[in-house]
Amino acid sequence: MVFLRMLLRCLPFLALLSFMPAADKIIDPPAEEADVIIYGGTSSAIIAAVQVKMMGRTVIVVSPDVHLGGLSAGGLGFTDTGNKTVIGGLARDFYHRLYLHYNSESAWKWERRSDYGNVGQATVALDSSYKTMWIFEPHAAERIFEQYVTEHSLKLVRNEWLDRGKGGVVKKDGRIKQIRTLSGKVYKGKMFIDATYEGDLMAAAGVTYTVGREPNSQYGETFNGVQTGVFHHRHYFQQKVDPYRIPGNPASGLLPEISAMPPGEKGSGDKRLQAYCFRLCMSTHPDNKLPFPKPEGYDRARYELLGRVFAAGWTDVFSKFDTIPNRKTDTNNHGPFSSDFIGGNYDYPEASYERRKEIIRQHKLYQQGLLYYMANDPAVPKDIQREVNNFGLAKDEFTDNGNWPHQLYIREARRMIGVFVMKEEDALGKTNIERSVGMGSYALDSHNTQRYVTPEGYVQNEGDIGVKPKRPYGIDYGTIIPKNNECENLLVPVCLSSSHIAYGSIRMEPVFMILGQSAATAAVLAIERGEAVQDLPYTVLEPALLKAGQVLRK
Repeated sequence: MVFLRMLLRCLPFLALLSFMPAADKIIDPPAEEADVIIYGGTSSAIIAAVQVKMMGRTVIVVSPDVHLGGLSAGGLGFTDTGNKTVIGGLARDFYHRLYLHYNSESAWKWERRSDYGNVGQATVALDSSYKTMWIFEPHAAERIFEQYVTEHSLKLVRNEWLDRGKGGVVKKDGRIKQIRTLSGKVYKGKMFIDATYEGDLMAAAGVTYTVGREPNSQYGETFNGVQTGVFHHRHYFQQKVDPYRIPGNPASGLLPEISAMPPGEKGSGDKRLQAYCFRLCMSTHPDNKLPFPKPEGYDRARYELLGRVFAAGWTDVFSKFDTIPNRKTDTNNHGPFSSDFIGGNYDYPEASYERRKEIIRQHKLYQQGLLYYMANDPAVPKDIQREVNNFGLAKDEFTDNGNWPHQLYIREARRMIGVFVMKEEDALGKTNIERSVGMGSYALDSHNTQRYVTPEGYVQNEGDIGVKPKRPYGIDYGTIIPKNNECENLLVPVCLSSSHIAYGSIRMEPVFMILGQSAATAAVLAIERGEAVQDLPYTVLEPALLKAGQVLRK
């Protein structure tokens, strides 16, 4: 009887225990829900979110980034546009807002508006009443992305990183049901859009993708794969430059940043990536520039190769110090040895977050060291050094990041293999795209992928390509959706389905905005019709895109 009375007293506690989770069982918090969940903080992500709201649906932007806009607000202010008349919809609205910003005298702090001139300032769009600005400061672009968030009351969470491990993406019956971030937050939606430069959501959802360069034979291309002996720009060694630490002595080893591996057979595929860099915003105004700092662990030997390039007579340093408003620059790679950290990014697309952070850090140290070398080293010609020291990091840009861009230029990472693969002939305007969701027009542009030693014993770069299309081209709807049996409710407007060389043209920021808006439109229509994105009729999608101001064909 005593035992029975004790047992009866314990029953409430035992009942409570039966409802408590096991110590090792992970219980997700209550999920936040919306019609569309967008992963990413890029320009494509924000434009996509605006379009969802404009179509009357709910959306949550889950952004790993704190600062919005990706490269468009991260230093790339000298926009790669190609044919501007094919840039419509919200992308054009973005550049129109920049025009309105610079049409105000208050935007001109470090120079007079009249001194800047009309370079990009008053480019007439489709009609004379809708002007656009294609050249701008990073902070001005970021402000416009924040305007979109405020004006459309976008629900946006920052610094939330997709859990790429088991359970980070939950799929059932071919559809993503929810995603979880590293902080443990859960987001459920009817449709999902991966608008990152890396394609992490796409990969975690089990969608087929590729990294690197296909062989020319795969798609019948010419400028994919290894491109030894092909020099389309001035980003190669025009002079004979010795690659060894002790000139003429291979036993002394190679200088830094030169690969000991052979480049590969011309036209063959590989997993190498075109180089990344930071698009630096510099200033020439004495009151708005900071000297280039000596980076941690600076090693002068790392830039010995550049010294030899100077000694060989090369002087074309400043061709891509492109002028943007207020005596600033968008500074890009140019020449045989420049801001592109060739070979420093090969493992970035598949790397862990920790490894990516280290890769980004190494790119920063490389570029900081390059600038410090050019500004201070006696091997740099005096006239070049004087000009370099006219520049400094802009004091009023990236003020929470040591005046350094918060976004590395991820020119290419993963690329989906979707319903339709854009190929070289498509991006050259040689084919007719039946289901266009936007247009591209920029040259097929790949930066160098490797630096190697030629059979003659000199250093050379490989991978730099620039081929202009014959006309603007459509981008097929099938490029932004996975194969039918892989995922029915995911759209991928950035890491879209394309060969390496075709992606070289598509990968421009205005195009990412265009495709973000089209992806959002398709997502909403698929929700309304209760269909998989693969089943959405183009006869339904096309008029909706045209209504939204998209330019689909020329």
